[in-house]
Amino acid sequence: MLGNQTSGGVRWESLLSSEQNPPCGPGQGPSARRRDGESGEMESGTSLLQEVVYLVSQGADPDEIGLMNIDEQLPVLEYPQPGLDIIKELTSPRLIKSHLPYRFLPSDLHNGDSKVIYMARNPKDLVVSYYQFHRSLRTMSYRGTFQEFCRRFMNDKLGYGSWFEHVQEFWEHRMDSNVLFLKYEDMHRDLVTMVEQLARFLGVSCDKAQLESLIEHCHQLVDQCCNAEALPVGRGRVGLWKDIFTVSMNEKFDLVYKQKMGKCDLTFDFYL
Repeated sequence: MLGNQTSGGVRWESLLSSEQNPPCGPGQGPSARRRDGESGEMESGTSLLQEVVYLVSQGADPDEIGLMNIDEQLPVLEYPQPGLDIIKELTSPRLIKSHLPYRFLPSDLHNGDSKVIYMARNPKDLVVSYYQFHRSLRTMSYRGTFQEFCRRFMNDKLGYGSWFEHVQEFWEHRMDSNVLFLKYEDMHRDLVTMVEQLARFLGVSCDKAQLESLIEHCHQLVDQCCNAEALPVGRGRVGLWKDIFTVSMNEKFDLVYKQKMGKCDLTFDFYL
């Protein structure tokens, strides 16, 4: 089942809502005052960013992260499990993950009272990874072809609404002092610079040795994400789309991308 509920003009996946966590309208989410958060469209690399942010902010070890339930340490705002109760119990500064569009985030974030880290990924890799995700999750029950799924993506018929609107909303706020806009491909190209950016943005001070240790640990997380044994479908690879897109699909996608991104100056690397 794909996006069987709507709120504020956005389609939501069935697993994202419950009586405790109903879909909310723009600015109606729970308060995130004095908190840091990270956001991004589904399959934009937010799970990897989730672990990297936790590692950088807490000085954790990758092996330690592998043994914990990261969703309890950095829960997803809109998921019914573990839910809002665990978010309310976290001590400040809380780390909260979300895939919500910018307009649906709590008003405290809009006012600059909390920090937002946004991860964007090139949409061709994203749609392939998103398709694999839907295929692997029983609650989604998606058994259609990739061509059908990609068509839904291009027509804004998947959960969380239009990717094109989602990424442009955050891009428009990239210069806000409380927003850090990152690209998934840059994490693979220059992880050192990204870790340094995250540390500065989060106010984490560390000496050269500590920074080198952080970077090494982050490299381990990135390697695990792209490990073929850990992820048989290779969802973490850059350039994943080339294995499944046909020439005609690629041409159609490029046309839709150009139309929907309009004059937006955001660019992506589709391979490294």
